[in-house]
Amino acid sequence: MVRVKVPASIANFGPGFDCIGTAVNLYNFIEMEFSDFPKIEVSGEGQGKISLGEDNLVYRAASTILKKANIEKKLYIRLKNEIPLARGLGSSAACIAGGMIAANLLLGSPFNKEEIINFATEMEGHPDNVVAAIVGGLAISVKVNDRVVYKKLSMPPSLKIVVAIPEFELKTERAREVIPQKVSLKDAVFNIGRTALLVAGICEGDFSLLQVATQDVLHQPYRKSLVPGMEEILEEALAMGMLGCFLSGAGPSVVGLVQEGKAKEVGEFMVGVFEKKGVKARYIILDTCNEGTSIV
Repeated sequence: MVRVKVPASIANFGPGFDCIGTAVNLYNFIEMEFSDFPKIEVSGEGQGKISLGEDNLVYRAASTILKKANIEKKLYIRLKNEIPLARGLGSSAACIAGGMIAANLLLGSPFNKEEIINFATEMEGHPDNVVAAIVGGLAISVKVNDRVVYKKLSMPPSLKIVVAIPEFELKTERAREVIPQKVSLKDAVFNIGRTALLVAGICEGDFSLLQVATQDVLHQPYRKSLVPGMEEILEEALAMGMLGCFLSGAGPSVVGLVQEGKAKEVGEFMVGVFEKKGVKARYIILDTCNEGTSIV
């Protein structure tokens, strides 16, 4: 039996659409062993909602590894979930990354980390969340043909990540439907410049850049209609003392980057904005998870 701990992840960080993700210290735990028949147990987030059959995402991810290793066995999987479903915190990426890494461990690790990243990206469709979940830190990822090239950066430990989590779910598929397939050169340049500035600011620990560096015009303006309150939070972010503010992945959660002393105030502000829109919400204060998926 193997047990792994896989972190939640926050994709895009504003301008880094589909290529930047950061792992945070909110986890799903996966226990896995071989069995005579498929069996899945779930506790925590998703209990009563997640499938307990072989179409379960963790089971499908694990089965992908078994198939690639030419192993035909059934699995007994126990899931203890802390990552909310469909809230923009990488829950599906955690299932895929964790399921594949656990299955690989169970087989004696026939595949290396880069192979697992490629398999996981193929299943997820884009690398931002899965790479961050696997390697930790802030991960910049690009697809080159059938492989993923990535660079991991360490986030400044003094930077706190405040996440306001609305009660309603927003499926990634729905959030992608509202984004246009073609963008103007002006909008492309806007995001390219800010993505570069974001990486430079993180590398040098220069928080003064983050307010501008987390701005986006490629996805957030189109998704604001799906997330009541998001626009108001973004507009008031600087006045509330946030270093940067953006939609968490595909949403509906919203992230505020702050120095530690501001975290509680910012969290209460964001929840208050959601509540004024008739949306129940809660907030959590997170740190970066720099180790990624680990064996426990």
